[in-house]
Amino acid sequence: MEKGLRELQRKRDRFMQSLIEEHRTRMAKEKESSSSCSNGNDEEKKKKTMIEVMLSLQEKEPDYYTDQIIRSLMLVLLGAGTDSTATTIEWTLSLLLNNPHALKKAQMEIDNHLGNNHLIQESDLNQLSYLHCIIKESQRMYPAAPIIPHESSGECTSLRGAKEVHAFMSERFEGMELGETWVQANAIWVRQEGCPGEGLALRMVGLVLGSLIQRFDWERVGEGMVDMSEGTGLTLPKAQPLLVRCRPRSAFVDLLSKA
Repeated sequence: MEKGLRELQRKRDRFMQSLIEEHRTRMAKEKESSSSCSNGNDEEKKKKTMIEVMLSLQEKEPDYYTDQIIRSLMLVLLGAGTDSTATTIEWTLSLLLNNPHALKKAQMEIDNHLGNNHLIQESDLNQLSYLHCIIKESQRMYPAAPIIPHESSGECTSLRGAKEVHAFMSERFEGMELGETWVQANAIWVRQEGCPGEGLALRMVGLVLGSLIQRFDWERVGEGMVDMSEGTGLTLPKAQPLLVRCRPRSAFVDLLSKA
């Protein structure tokens, strides 16, 4: 098994290194073409990929930003970012379907701030405090990586647990910013260290979830509650995939057809 894992690691590293070399070659060609052209603003306006940003940093600090460091960051974004983000969205939507009052409240918040003529954008997330609370409560109840051990980095005082720990109460996080360290008496778990992609992941979860809430009405399939049984894995999947009914909200039918 160890031999097979090492071979998979070598294949992964070769693939990632090929992407790095591809970007390195393209950047060199673009630099040559831009130096021969009078218009030098195109390179500044062009949006860079993560690999291009890291290679630019490598030119300034080659001893620190090695290819190995770049491959490691690629692995974090590709491996840890996709599955955990999708899982968090699925758990959160499941909780909202079992708590329709919270779903309605989130929908009203989005409508009040954005109206019916504006589809939610990333820049709108800072206005949606209740949506942030929903995401935090979902992560409290169903963290994407529950096997990661929790350990204090220094002396601490053990706090009493939160009230009604098994109940969905998004209001417990009111007044906290998205991504803020969750240290307060009413929280039942605390994170002093975070994932390097946490900020991006939280904004992605907020944007996707906000878009689904704003544009569609959601209903459970059948009269029963959504099954919240937990599956197994490095992340925390649902034992049963979420099945749900949705329909476009009447106020957004025309807007969605133009999107």
